Order: sequence, then structure tokens, then C-alpha cells
Amino acid sequence: MGSKYNVKGGKLITDWRPEVEEFWEGGGNKVANRNLWISIPALLLAFAVWMVWSAVIVNLPEIGFAFDDGQLFWLAALPGLTGATLRIFYSFMVPIFGGRRWTAISTASLLIPALWMGFAVQNPETPFSIFAIIALLCGLGGANFSSSMSNISFFYPKAKQGTALGLNAGLGNLGVSVMRHAVCGACSHWPWHIWRIGRRPSSNGSG
Repeated sequence: MGSKYNVKGGKLITDWRPEVEEFWEGGGNKVANRNLWISIPALLLAFAVWMVWSAVIVNLPEIGFAFDDGQLFWLAALPGLTGATLRIFYSFMVPIFGGRRWTAISTASLLIPALWMGFAVQNPETPFSIFAIIALLCGLGGANFSSSMSNISFFYPKAKQGTALGLNAGLGNLGVSVMRHAVCGACSHWPWHIWRIGRRPSSNGSG
């Protein structure tokens, strides 16, 4: 006898009862798992953008930026300030916009600080104020954590929420390691390393 529940993925879910075993086994688990495996890489990217400054700022003086220690500390702190503050508001975004839509919007918004940073670090004349704005925007990645967890908890029955949320948060946090390796590799090899050598003053004082 087939299940009376017809669970299909779509743009809008109007009937979701994960606590009902027949509903869960009749297709609810597949929809939930699909959302989880989409959420994990999205959260990984969010953590990578959120924490990128911790790896970038240590290399800024080496490539020609004359920021003092106080300014570098501010650049490291600003993403955390934005991320922690916006988590309060992001936790309410999923019920308003929907999980799929908000995941797409919040992840796409990370392109703004990521691309802007890529251009800013190429010009040593970029002022500190611009880097401060980029650092604040990087905090959007930290805010994504609350909406991501809120979204995934909706899909799973209470007995399975711990595992699902653990996978989402744990694997998403790998974005910190991925970011550190990517930034260190980029700064050490191509093209910033070549650019840095090209701008190093010669021993006789000429440029």
C-alpha cells in the first residue's frame, strides 16, 4: 500500500510533517537530505569569506600596504562584529523569504566582499576605509550560520536534528581551513608573490 503523502521538492512546501513517520519515510527524508547537502557547501563558503581577513591581513604589509598594527587589528575584528550582530536578524529570514531563496540570496551576497577584496589588494593605494567596508561585508558570511541552522532544523524530526545540524555546522566550519590554505597558497605563488617581488625596492634605494 502506497503512502498517502506525496512528498515532492519544489519552490514552495505547503505541507511538512517530519515527525509523522509515514511522511518521513514516504519522501520527506529525501527532501531534507537534499537541502542539507546543499546547505553544507553554502555554509562552507560563508565561513571561508567570514574568516578570510585573518589570513589576508598578515600578508598586507608584505605586499605594500602601510597599515599600522591598530588598523590591522580592526580589519581582523570587524567581520566578527558584523557577523555576530547580523546573526540576530538572519535567524528570522528563513520564515520570511523561504529556506531555498534565502540560502541563494545570502550565499550570492558573499560575492560582493570576495570580488571587491580581490581588486582592493592589487592596489597598495587602496585606503584603509575601503578595507574596513570590505571587512564589514565579510561579516555576512558569519551571519549565514544562524539562517543555515534555522533552515535545516525545520526539515528534520527532533530525533534527527542533532545529527543534521552537527553535519551542517561541522562540515561548514571546514571553510575556515579551506580559506586558510587557499589564501596562503595564493599569497605564496600566484600572482601576488610575483607582484610583491616586482615592487620590492632595490638595494641602492631606487624603485
